[in-house]
Amino acid sequence: MNHLSATPIPTILLVEDDPVSASFLCEAASLVPARVDVAVSMSAALEIAGSHDYALLLIDAHLPDGQGETLLRALRDRGLEAPALAHTAAREPALTRKLLASGFIDVLCKPLGVADLLQALRRHLPVPAADLPSGGKLPVWDDGAALAALDGKQSNVKALRGLFVGELPGQRHRISAASVNGDHAKVRDELHRLVASCGFVGAARLGQAVRAMQAAPLDPHALQALQFAIDDVLGSA
Repeated sequence: MNHLSATPIPTILLVEDDPVSASFLCEAASLVPARVDVAVSMSAALEIAGSHDYALLLIDAHLPDGQGETLLRALRDRGLEAPALAHTAAREPALTRKLLASGFIDVLCKPLGVADLLQALRRHLPVPAADLPSGGKLPVWDDGAALAALDGKQSNVKALRGLFVGELPGQRHRISAASVNGDHAKVRDELHRLVASCGFVGAARLGQAVRAMQAAPLDPHALQALQFAIDDVLGSA
């Protein structure tokens, strides 16, 4: 599935049985902007899963008819490869580890502020074409995003970017090898670590390429786009 083209405004599948939480999440997501389809249970989510090429899955960890990780496995079995975020009111570290191990790329803890939710959604959603610079590409580095993530300290940005660039060749090799070997889990694990690092250092173009590959981990075209984005980062450094 291609989650980067098609619709100017991405569509999110939200699975949430509490009407108040669902209303809040829908309203916040509309500010991204994004469209939201709401399912109140596992069975409802599976029923509508094939109706759209979803850009993101936002799934409650505890549903009336099952667990979030069970639903995610069922959606993956149906070919839905969009990045998935879990949301939960529980804060136990063991639950977070279990959700991440089951394939979620992030776990959001409720109650969740609008700013935090928007930051999470924008981190994992594809960027609409209208939001790109006139050249058609995101900048290699987004200094504003990096400074916001690192308390406005330029020295922190410089230091972390140095570490980030130093790690990139090894990450490139591991992702490429895992992709060629068809190791879906290894690719996802490496991409999960890389997308978080991109957010901290403001690696905007590479972050977009990572999110695209998260949606299609074994797609050779996504891997090629990732390689090009890594080249851009290394070249700029």
